[in-house]
Amino acid sequence: METKKNKEPELIADRQALLRTFITPEREEARATLLKYMEQVLFGLHDFLIQHVGITQEKSLMELSVYFQDSNISKNPEKKLADVIKDLIDDIAPHAVNVASPYFIGHMTSAIPFFMVHLKTIVAALNQNVVKLETSKVVSVVEKQVLAKIHKLVYRKPEEFYEEHIQNTYTTLGAFVEGGTSANLTALWVARNIVFAPKGDFLGIESEGLQAAYKAYGVERCVVLVSRRGHYSLRKAGGLLGIGNQNIIPINVDAKHRIDLECLSQTIKDIKKEGKTKIIAVIGIAGTTETGTVDPLEKMAEICSENGIHFHVDAAFGGPVLMSDKYKNLLAGIELADSVAIDGHKQFYMPMSCGMVYFKSPTIMDAIEYHANYVIRPGSVDLGSKTFSGSREANSLILDSALKIMGSNGYALLINHGIELARRFADEINKRTMFQLVTTPMLNILTYRVCPPEYMKDLSSGEPENKRSTNKKLNEINRDVQRIQREAGKSFVSRTLLFEGNNSEDRVVVLRCVIMNPLTDMKIIKEILDEQEAIYKDIVFEQENS
Repeated sequence: METKKNKEPELIADRQALLRTFITPEREEARATLLKYMEQVLFGLHDFLIQHVGITQEKSLMELSVYFQDSNISKNPEKKLADVIKDLIDDIAPHAVNVASPYFIGHMTSAIPFFMVHLKTIVAALNQNVVKLETSKVVSVVEKQVLAKIHKLVYRKPEEFYEEHIQNTYTTLGAFVEGGTSANLTALWVARNIVFAPKGDFLGIESEGLQAAYKAYGVERCVVLVSRRGHYSLRKAGGLLGIGNQNIIPINVDAKHRIDLECLSQTIKDIKKEGKTKIIAVIGIAGTTETGTVDPLEKMAEICSENGIHFHVDAAFGGPVLMSDKYKNLLAGIELADSVAIDGHKQFYMPMSCGMVYFKSPTIMDAIEYHANYVIRPGSVDLGSKTFSGSREANSLILDSALKIMGSNGYALLINHGIELARRFADEINKRTMFQLVTTPMLNILTYRVCPPEYMKDLSSGEPENKRSTNKKLNEINRDVQRIQREAGKSFVSRTLLFEGNNSEDRVVVLRCVIMNPLTDMKIIKEILDEQEAIYKDIVFEQENS
């Protein structure tokens, strides 16, 4: 029982306490507690994560949720900063996910270089809002420079082009956004407005809406065409833009999970012949989320050019591959796109969350320009006039600094490692009779499944019903293996559901791996596969003895 003498004084929210909390560091003993952890985070991030964060703890969300049932906000402060930091380390971190572990190879969220924490801290401290020059000043100038650097990486325009537009206050090469979803939405927003531009008495779709646009252009609907491997954010965009997510039309894929060019061409031909539908855009994917596939971008660009269709490339994941001289050819044709989406928090290894969208034309974003008298007045050169977001963090400072620290060769080493290790991973799977490689890696993503010889034999029988029954059993096995491995907490791969070819009835559960961490190597890959084999054998043993 605590005596009155030893009891901490009650915390009170008055003006004096507020000012002290707002501007003054805590007393020395509290500062020491804070620095104990912050020094580890700032200068020993990798070791800190290993010590305090597992892949995951064997505690369900249901169990954890019991501790987070209080919905009341205290009128007075509950804890001091040092105590709150300690709670984060002791109570939250152990039940978070250590995405920085080299054994965590299941998602596109991966380790970040230690210096990213420093850069994020400085950006947070500066608290610049890039919506307007009055809240960012030089940061807006830096952002235009960074946009030009990545635009040049994608489009490779001549030097004179960038000299004209890099700090031009009347043109825009692109925009920083929150992530790939926002980037894709922005690109399709622009494309929609260009397709339904003002004409005659019609003021444009942005002013008058879809119904008036359809009437002015004599159509009944508009669509976006993308492969079946398209990211689900594109369907969100369909809903938000008012065209309906059912009008994000999935195009069949070929044997390599790339968009089927013949099917794409025929779909465009059929739509044009029907005459009552406008195609807003065709989307090529440079690194699909599930399989890492890159669509045939050059051929797609040619088809779009012939038909006068906006060509957007979703390179949220694969875009930074352009920094690798060895593998940038995998994205050949991206420079022909009218717009390109790239994520900073994927293969630029930035902290959450950062996305970018780029446009071939430096004036096309005028189609989504907005002003407000109190902040972005007409005639102003504020970057927020042509972005979906209003207030926005200065992510450009982090990317600019990272490019200077790493250089394109530094990023290329990370990218090359991921691609080459994924290929070696695929070779290892092919050597093991317990597994089946489902998609050969094009970039650094691959899918496979547990598929022992006896099941493989059944799959080879040629009988559709037998194959479907076998796949159903394998789907259960792979769900169990993935779940048990995740709950064990040593390593993590994700899983997804792929259609065999384009038949939605034949669904296959696969294990999905994304190789991004430079500390992941073949030794770790083999350990993960060994663990999966052992889990499968335990499942079989339990079944035989149940």
